[in-house]
Amino acid sequence: MNRMRHALAILTIGLCGVLGQALPAGAQGWPAKTIRIIVPFPPGGTTDLIARRAQPLLERNLKTSIIIENRGGASGSIGTQVAVTSPPDGATFVLVFDTHGANPSLLPNLPFDTVKDLAPVMLIGTSPMVITAHQATAYKSFADVIAAAKAQSGTVPYGTIGAGSLAHLAMSQIGNALGVNMTHVPYKGGGPLVTDAIGGHVPIAIASIALLSPHVKSGALRPLAVTSAKRVAQLPQTPTISELGVAGFDAESWWGLLAPAKTPPDIIARMNAAMVEALQDPTVKQGLSEQGVDYRLSSPEAFGRFVEDEIKRWAKVVKDNKIVVPQ
Repeated sequence: MNRMRHALAILTIGLCGVLGQALPAGAQGWPAKTIRIIVPFPPGGTTDLIARRAQPLLERNLKTSIIIENRGGASGSIGTQVAVTSPPDGATFVLVFDTHGANPSLLPNLPFDTVKDLAPVMLIGTSPMVITAHQATAYKSFADVIAAAKAQSGTVPYGTIGAGSLAHLAMSQIGNALGVNMTHVPYKGGGPLVTDAIGGHVPIAIASIALLSPHVKSGALRPLAVTSAKRVAQLPQTPTISELGVAGFDAESWWGLLAPAKTPPDIIARMNAAMVEALQDPTVKQGLSEQGVDYRLSSPEAFGRFVEDEIKRWAKVVKDNKIVVPQ
């Protein structure tokens, strides 16, 4: 009996050794230390909110600590650069916003290759943008905004989360299509934009429904138009830009998770699965859905294709509209 137990013990140790060798090198012991998720925008915006909503569930799923690190500036490129230059060991990820797809065309000195220097993990979700006016303004409709801009060019200021943001590009397209010139007021992220929008310091604000819908519901902001191809359930009475004269217009915000290039594929797959599980938590899902985040929860491969398509799309918009972002 003792000989049999001894033999079984040796067999078990041998199998464990074989299985351990069969595991991909990157997966062995991961995560071995605290994981950092960089949010390349200040606290208070939807990108930050998504990361912080997922944080406790990721910690549970991965059995490690998760640190959310805000590194705002340059339309998200400063924080993204921190991720690019971090070791590809699964300890660093970056949760990007839609500016990620436009930055290659807007920032000629971007210190990294958006496709080659980052590994896609997943597309988290999308959200139509909404154009809002502070309740104290005279703008009761988007037509009022356009009329004011036509009456005196450059006198209607509108705020976005930053120069070169999707909202900036979208408003440039809209202005060109309707023959008006409005004044762009770039903020350093969603938090500062919301503060000034609800305070009445900027009369018009355009951002994702996820960011602005709570303040529409509170009555602080008046919705004027949405940027999606169809009206949205959160704001069923709000017309689309297409309905208001720019046929076929469609532009939506999005969020995604990336890692430094050369992060082992098995770690990418495991982080993808852990993030999907965290975001599918009923409380998290309901909270984000109520703010307009439409889940996508894609595979790494699908997100990689999505990013490449976004880069091509906005490169054309930047070129056609001659958009330049101050450096």
